[in-house]
Amino acid sequence: MTYTVNCSILLTELPLLERPAAAKAAGFDAVEFWWPFTASVPADAELTRFEQAITDAGVQLTGLNFNAGDMPGGDRGLVSWMGRSSEFKDNIDVVAGIGGRLGCRSFNALYGNRQDGQTPEAQDELAVQNLAAAAEGVARIGGTVLLEPVSGAPRYPLLTAEDAVRVISRVKEQTGAANIKLLADFYHLSVNGDDVAAVIEKHAKDFGHIQIADNPGRGAPGTGELPLGEWIARSRQLGYEGHIGLEYKAPAETAFAWAIRQRIAQ
Repeated sequence: MTYTVNCSILLTELPLLERPAAAKAAGFDAVEFWWPFTASVPADAELTRFEQAITDAGVQLTGLNFNAGDMPGGDRGLVSWMGRSSEFKDNIDVVAGIGGRLGCRSFNALYGNRQDGQTPEAQDELAVQNLAAAAEGVARIGGTVLLEPVSGAPRYPLLTAEDAVRVISRVKEQTGAANIKLLADFYHLSVNGDDVAAVIEKHAKDFGHIQIADNPGRGAPGTGELPLGEWIARSRQLGYEGHIGLEYKAPAETAFAWAIRQRIAQ
């Protein structure tokens, strides 16, 4: 199984730049991150330190989020955020630059929460334009923009796979952008009440990325009740060939115990 460790939610006992090496030490060759900076356009020195931490660790960066705002404060993306479009577009070149230098080709663009004083229609139209710009920006390095339904954010409008697929279809119809795909986070979809098995049957061959956590608790595989192994296996059977993102919460000392057991069993 080809896993990639999300170093923004796992190994958080360590400083951010030490986490790629810790993932490597735990037996993984790939990592992914939410946006690891406070600004859409960080200083060159910050970029260099981040990229060096990944290359020095000997891991592959497989996924990176666009700047999503203040995630701990409740923000969930800039794509549909009226008033921050120029900031999002400035971020596109930075994201594509990191991807080009590190060989990363998958970039998650969180849609953004609904805003007071703005109509959903206006926000959705802005999102079309911003997603098209992001798709064009990463296309030059062979990149794909990912669009993700999420849970736990009451004002985030994309809750199910079909919510995201409708946006992807609209962007393609209005702008021709073809390199936007669904990020299927099985935890988020399940918590939101989506029929994950049906989503897999309908969309697995077109998934841009899969992420997993168990439920309840958003813990490691095997700590909850979700049939993650079955869902992954079926996605593979139906044509998904990408990494499986490990995006769950667990203490560093036990975070990968399930994976060690899996390796022994094999």
